[in-house]
Amino acid sequence: MQTKTLDNLQEWVDEIALLTKPDKIYWCNGSELESEHINNILIEKKVFTPLKKKPRSFWCTSDPSDVARVEDRTFICSKEESDAGPTNNWMDPDEMKSILEELFDGSMNGRTMYVIPFAMGVVGGRNSKYGVQISDSPYVVASMRIMTRMGEEALKEIRKTHEFVKALHSVGAPLLSGVEDVTWPCNPNKYIVQFPEDKEIWSFGSGYGGNALLGKKCYALRIASYLGWKEGFLAEHMLILKVTSPDKIINYIAAAFPSACGKTNLAMLDPALQGWKVETIGDDIAWLHFGDDGRLYASNPENGFFGVAPGTGWATNPNAMRTIELGNSIFTNVALTDDGDVWWEGMTEEIPTHLTSWKRQSWTSGSSELSSHPNSRFCTPASQCPTIAPEWENPDGVPISAIFFGGRRDSTLPLVFQARNWQHGVFLGATLSSETTAAATGEVGVVRRDPFAMLPFLGYHAGDYFKHWLSLASVTSENNLPKIFYVNWFRKDRNGKFLWPGFSENSRVLKWAIEQVRGETSSRESAIGLIPLPGAIDTENLNISPELMAEVLNVSKSEWENEIPLIHKWFEFIGDKMPLELWDELSFLEENIASM
Repeated sequence: MQTKTLDNLQEWVDEIALLTKPDKIYWCNGSELESEHINNILIEKKVFTPLKKKPRSFWCTSDPSDVARVEDRTFICSKEESDAGPTNNWMDPDEMKSILEELFDGSMNGRTMYVIPFAMGVVGGRNSKYGVQISDSPYVVASMRIMTRMGEEALKEIRKTHEFVKALHSVGAPLLSGVEDVTWPCNPNKYIVQFPEDKEIWSFGSGYGGNALLGKKCYALRIASYLGWKEGFLAEHMLILKVTSPDKIINYIAAAFPSACGKTNLAMLDPALQGWKVETIGDDIAWLHFGDDGRLYASNPENGFFGVAPGTGWATNPNAMRTIELGNSIFTNVALTDDGDVWWEGMTEEIPTHLTSWKRQSWTSGSSELSSHPNSRFCTPASQCPTIAPEWENPDGVPISAIFFGGRRDSTLPLVFQARNWQHGVFLGATLSSETTAAATGEVGVVRRDPFAMLPFLGYHAGDYFKHWLSLASVTSENNLPKIFYVNWFRKDRNGKFLWPGFSENSRVLKWAIEQVRGETSSRESAIGLIPLPGAIDTENLNISPELMAEVLNVSKSEWENEIPLIHKWFEFIGDKMPLELWDELSFLEENIASM
């Protein structure tokens, strides 16, 4: 099989069919009739269980071994190892293709090969991009229809320009004659591989989430981040918010948080502050391009929400709940209620007495096991969200006033502080840290550096990525660039109790940040950046004392003295490509902490 990029779509499809040997080839058109047909296939295979309580919605469960991203099996196969960098797994592209071709040889035997043309962004938008995913999974077809603009319109654009990312996926479970299929086919041998220069993605063995829905993390972040480096834009793991103040002034905010750290809750924020309005542009991924006015404009390349279910509930994110209530959704690895609905931990205060768990076992209240997997998901159309902003499909995007970085830290990092300038803001993004969550395989609760919340999603060397961010200051004036803030909703007291109530109360932090953007100064210089002055964060009608606010905003010399060596170690790990400007920022921080 040739490894060169083929311009002709039909030629590529024929080539993959020759390799994978499917029984049938089906070109997806994105129609309602097709959707019904695919759903019926999944119901017949017992993958989907229709929900009685939600229209056109389905419950399904994966194999227990196939529940999250497999970062240790994810590769960036750039032509030069130095372009992948120390944060990525790398293998020589030719060597990797040889391994994959052997795995894909006959992998679709007995199955249908689905050809899925899709757009990332609005079809026809000047910043939109296109892809074609080939897959042997009808579950992927159903999910990609929600998560991307999939079908005939995207195919027309692809045939017009001949420009698209080639995304090949197989669950790696050929159906031999006479062998009965399983509900969730997958293969213990998994590979999630990006070839940035070739604009190709090859995914083998997994049928779940970002491993299989290749328009999401694989394309919209890993491949697109590389393209952004080469073409002068940013592809980021960020939500996008529209915030309207009581005086009707609109600001747009982008925010980067590691997976399962509250992005979806913030994206659909129901603000506690009277007179403030928050609307949703996107909940997970943002592409940022410079506009004609020199400002950064962000657009959401996705068409749906693929949210972590546990912790999403009527108390924490009522707008997400209202979105899924409208139906047209897929729920994976949550629990099934006896009356034909879904439930997960954190959805409601009242816990059902009996459920069918994500392992398809009888589950009763008080069980030592969770009813739903910690990384269980809802997949639902963004257009159904009651807070979706009218401009969420504006092909030019929306102008960003502020960028938030945030992780999950028990200590050290205060509730909020602001970067002094763009370079300092890039330093904050480059040193972002968080406790690991269940969104990826591995130990949970370990603090790790997650630069810009992009550690698992960078398509090239982290040092080059930091330089790319820094370089934006040379493209436009500092005044045109967004102000940068760092937040930590998760700081705890000595007894392990959260200091800040979070959720809708986070609107108070948004308010302070917007006031900073507008020049309504309410901050003071600290060793780490600009901290809110006492009383600057609106706590009216919030049961929180000035003493507690002081604690949640405290900058501890001893905690930062412990933090600085960890940042040193991180920078050394990045190596020779770590920008000198960020080393300078670290030295400045070190001097500030020493003089506290």
